[in-house]
Amino acid sequence: MTLTVKPSDLKFKYPRDVARRDEPKFSGLPDGVPFNRHDLYEILPLLTAVMEALESDDGRVLHLLEDLLNDMPRFVTTRGEVYNYLLGSAQECLRA
Repeated sequence: MTLTVKPSDLKFKYPRDVARRDEPKFSGLPDGVPFNRHDLYEILPLLTAVMEALESDDGRVLHLLEDLLNDMPRFVTTRGEVYNYLLGSAQECLRA
């Protein structure tokens, strides 16, 4: 499944770190690079990867992921940890 999450798909607005927008972003596990939860350019590829793993293109699932991201504990810091947290949490929520 090929999916692209666009800023207009999101429930919330996020700041853009324009100075770092051309740096490599999340492309899969493992990824130990710190995650900037306040940068749209970091958020989009990560949400896209989780949506693909969930095999979903449902906007409600995307908005659930955003809620999980915004409530995520601060000790979840790397891109890999964020991916695993969002995927695991979403799977639990969707099972219920």
